[in-house]
Amino acid sequence: MSDIERYLQAGTRENTRRSYQAAIEHFEVSWGGFLPATGDSVARYLVAYADKLSLNTLKLRLAALAQWHVTQGFPDPTKAPVVRQVLKGIRALHPAREKQAAPLPLQHLEQAVGWLDGEAGSASDRGDAATLLRCRRDAALLLIGFWRGFRSDELCRLEVERIQAVAGMGMEIHLPRSKGDRDFLGTTCRAPALKRLCPVQAYLEWIELAGLAQGPVFRRLDRWGNLGADGLNPNSLIALLRQILERAGVPAESYSSHSLRRGFATWAAANGWDLKSLMGYVGWKDMKSAMRYIDPTLSFGGLAARPLLDSDAVPLAKLPDAF
Repeated sequence: MSDIERYLQAGTRENTRRSYQAAIEHFEVSWGGFLPATGDSVARYLVAYADKLSLNTLKLRLAALAQWHVTQGFPDPTKAPVVRQVLKGIRALHPAREKQAAPLPLQHLEQAVGWLDGEAGSASDRGDAATLLRCRRDAALLLIGFWRGFRSDELCRLEVERIQAVAGMGMEIHLPRSKGDRDFLGTTCRAPALKRLCPVQAYLEWIELAGLAQGPVFRRLDRWGNLGADGLNPNSLIALLRQILERAGVPAESYSSHSLRRGFATWAAANGWDLKSLMGYVGWKDMKSAMRYIDPTLSFGGLAARPLLDSDAVPLAKLPDAF
């Protein structure tokens, strides 16, 4: 790999790079297209998958094809009028509501963490180190993910040496890169210590028990309690979250790793956070992104039998008091 290629790769997020590579392979191998492509061939490709793939997926495929052509020095066929018109037609003939993960309400978070604490206590009594480790890791993962509104890839890339935490005070987390950080400037996030469901205490208990001084915060654990060196894969978080919730007696099929982020945003909006404060805390750059995650309470005054939530979610509990 040349130095230019190395820096070009470093300038593109790993998830984006993988998605683009898969998109190019799909165009060439699955559909049988040729590169460099023409506007007509790209339009036929869109038509072939118009009723099979979502509009967002098709737009990602176009972005991948555009990048390939630009970096290889060829004209971008995705800018052809026929491609844009076909995409507009697909949007009209195949409208689909964007799928969103259900927000995790505070009651379900509390139920899951309470179950993990109980399991950890029983494991400690019987000397089951593997179960104790897993419970402490999972509790820290849930609480940090919820109270900081982290994405799955951000959670999996947290590093011990980039976190400062003081019991009863709070924690400061440095993210060297994130989705909204296009210039790779890094972001510093803070979270307060809470009197219950505390992310700071859960984090400190986990790294002390696991003996972590550096490297990824959240790692794989095998059945014998052996800790892996690498961080969890973001793609594994949905299955892990649902497994935790199901064992805690929470119906989990509608939740994903984004449910923690949506759950916090929904809770914050219901507890009086203004949109500007919420956007700054979670890291949204534009209002449109923020509004996708917030389920506003709709008021019908005294006529409503109960408050109506856009998602018809379980009503949220009040904020745990901060120290």
